[in-house]
Amino acid sequence: MTELLQEIKLSLIRLTGSVIESLPGIIFAIAILFLTRYVANLTKRLATVTGKRVLKSHSLRSLLTQISYVASWVAGILFACVIAFPDLGLGDIVGLLGLGSVAIGFAFQDIFKNFLAGILLLLNEPFRLGDQIIVNEYEGTIEEITIRATQIKTYQGERIVIPNSIVFTSPVQVLTAMPHRRTDLALGIDYNTPLTKAIDILVKTVATVPGVLPDPLPEVDAVGFGDSSIDLMIRYWTKPQKVQVRQTKTRVIISLKTACEQAEIPIPYPIRTLYYYNNGQEGEVFPPSPGTDLG
Repeated sequence: MTELLQEIKLSLIRLTGSVIESLPGIIFAIAILFLTRYVANLTKRLATVTGKRVLKSHSLRSLLTQISYVASWVAGILFACVIAFPDLGLGDIVGLLGLGSVAIGFAFQDIFKNFLAGILLLLNEPFRLGDQIIVNEYEGTIEEITIRATQIKTYQGERIVIPNSIVFTSPVQVLTAMPHRRTDLALGIDYNTPLTKAIDILVKTVATVPGVLPDPLPEVDAVGFGDSSIDLMIRYWTKPQKVQVRQTKTRVIISLKTACEQAEIPIPYPIRTLYYYNNGQEGEVFPPSPGTDLG
């Protein structure tokens, strides 16, 4: 029993001595981590300034900044490990990372997937900051593209953070990719209206609405015979931003209604015919009583 206690005592003495011996290295390693934080922020600022001077693409500038920041932290952590544990060389650390890469890959596969997808999005630039996009059921303006997620701001003022892997593998509708965007607006006119005259009036009216672009020119097509009207489709172009499309559509509707009233072009309500049967006897049809709403 005495020998066991003596052995435990010697082990504790050796452990304490090892800790005391390694204490300067550990303190120095902690100091290196604090210094790494300063160097990483400095590297990030330098990369931002350099990217603005050298690269025209905002996405590539963002990629350069983020990779520089991450690389500074990785280098600082590796250096701190070498200082804190002198017996553990850089080659041993790299080997340890290689042995643990499979386990790390399984544990952090979603993180790595988002990381790679973010790099590909920043390199390929299918969309840019400020673009308005639709991803799955989310729609809004892109605020930031990081190496982990894409942030969009909805039209209601909400922020949506979408993992890059979802953005990369999902269909993305970029609403502001082109300099102009078309809106299709349906309108029905009475069957007794001269069709050619009505179309000419509608085209001229739409062309004068603020927000409607002169090129391409507005168009009005007859698309079918409705139950109570000739169905027309008014097509015009605006700037692609959502606010431009929405506000211009309101002005177009107001202008078209005013033009139809001035030109005496009726916009008919749906018409229904009602048949009245006497006591369920078939064959007796009576006209509706005066004042009955047939709409």
